[in-house]
Amino acid sequence: MKPIQVGLLGIGTVGSGTFHVLQRNQEEIRRRAGRGIEIAMVADLDTTRAKQIVGDAAKVVGDAREVIANPEIDVVVELIGGYGIAKALVLEAIAAGKHVVTANKALLAVHGTEIFKAAAEKGVMVAYEAAVAGGIPIIKALREGLTANSIQWVAGIINGTTNFILSEMRDKGLDFDVVLKEAQRLGYAEADPTFDIEGVDAAHKATLMSAIAFGIPVQFDKAYVEGITKLTSTDIKYAEQLGYRIKLLGITKRTDKGVELRVHPSLVPTKRLIANVEGAMNAVVVHGDAVGTTLYYGKGAGSEPTASAVIADLVDIARMDGSDPAHRVPALAFQANTLAAAGNELPVLPMADVVTSYYLRIRVADEAGVLAKITTLLANAGISIDAVIQREADEVGGEGSNQTDLIILTHDTREGDMDKALAEIQGLPTVLAPITRIRKEELN
Repeated sequence: MKPIQVGLLGIGTVGSGTFHVLQRNQEEIRRRAGRGIEIAMVADLDTTRAKQIVGDAAKVVGDAREVIANPEIDVVVELIGGYGIAKALVLEAIAAGKHVVTANKALLAVHGTEIFKAAAEKGVMVAYEAAVAGGIPIIKALREGLTANSIQWVAGIINGTTNFILSEMRDKGLDFDVVLKEAQRLGYAEADPTFDIEGVDAAHKATLMSAIAFGIPVQFDKAYVEGITKLTSTDIKYAEQLGYRIKLLGITKRTDKGVELRVHPSLVPTKRLIANVEGAMNAVVVHGDAVGTTLYYGKGAGSEPTASAVIADLVDIARMDGSDPAHRVPALAFQANTLAAAGNELPVLPMADVVTSYYLRIRVADEAGVLAKITTLLANAGISIDAVIQREADEVGGEGSNQTDLIILTHDTREGDMDKALAEIQGLPTVLAPITRIRKEELN
């Protein structure tokens, strides 16, 4: 059978990895796919560098539209990134009748509904395993491996930069700003790390996993997003003493009222495997009604780990090219005509309606009656306290200090109720600093 012809848009870190892995493992890949997979064209603005990578193995051009216009190209691999030109090129490739593989989580999280609809109408595939958690095959697990299950929840460490920063803060007792500079020096963080440290990158990925898990449209605009910039080494230390570690989690959960879709720092019990994922590694926990809890762990970024996912998509396309589109795995796991109905039946909940438990750190005057006032306000809001710890004043402010930290762990409560209670507590004259609130996930 004629090898499938691939056009690569962008040959940076992931693109070069894809080329090299395909070259190195081409015979094994051919045996698995049933036909060869060849990169026939590469488009990159830096044509000199691209030619150095591919040599004579592929035609190099500076204009991506030359690749799309070539009738010999069967699959376009988009590795440019971003929302702008990448969206136009993906839609043009689909319109030209070409299958698309992309690692662009931002594009799919924001414009996925439009892109998947266009692909379905044209009868081509859009594959995106590399868009979430790099080399971890979490998309395939959710779309295919767990298809018998009613997925209950998904929780993941899906951004390596933030996990590296939190691991370093815990190990070395350093504050966020110091560790961020070190992460940038080592290449774990970009010069502009905003998407990573503010949780946006993780939210893109969580949005895609939520749609696949629950059969709802991609709805990034409804995700709650909170990053790690306000975390301190003090809270990481206190959490450790309480038997928890702080991780930036992407969480999506099915409830009676709808779907939770949120990214934020969370206290996770140290006995959970995911709490022990360190450095730049990724991990995703999926809970299904039949299978129970499953864990997927590995490198969430990097040249060849991400290339592994890109090539897995190419193999799927090579196997399914020419098949009846109705018999292919749907882009979001559920048949497209059921997604809108499921979205209405399972709305994405506003954060105020999310129910979870909390870690609170409240800096207060070290005097009688303070704790009683705070616990009374929590009780009036219907918030049940799991544990209260008062730090020694000398430990918090030094010898002779007249202020201390109250650490309060709560049972599950509605976020909107917690918001109101914290506003009242913050107004007390004996509360001396902004209250730290971190959500707590037991992940049972």
